[in-house]
Amino acid sequence: MVALLFTVALLVTHAYFLMGSVPLLILKHDIPMDSRFVRSFYNTYYLAAAFNASAAAMSFAVAGRLLFALAAAALALLGVVLRRRVLPRMDSLQAQIQACVTSAIPAFRRIHVVAILVNVAQLAFIVWSLVAASIQLKQ
Repeated sequence: MVALLFTVALLVTHAYFLMGSVPLLILKHDIPMDSRFVRSFYNTYYLAAAFNASAAAMSFAVAGRLLFALAAAALALLGVVLRRRVLPRMDSLQAQIQACVTSAIPAFRRIHVVAILVNVAQLAFIVWSLVAASIQLKQ
């Protein structure tokens, strides 16, 4: 039951941040506040996703569901890796935006779009795993 709770928390985290990140694409990212907000948004998202995925992984491991534990651990690791890779790149581009480097704005937007696409893939994986788990429970 605890594993299900953390899986739902993981699902809600990813869905919430997906719904919040897409509207942020309307920002032009050309002023420091835009890029700072997007960066802090993703920092919060990666921390929440890594925490919830770690908790889900531990819960599944305790419940003896090793395949689901490994999948959740992979999501947690992905959250940590993305945080360490994406945020420094956003910081670098944010500094370039402040220095009026025009190529930095499209690069920042590309990172934002790729982060959204990764979020969509993670969300699809979580939904798929829930469907697979429910099918397995019925058998």
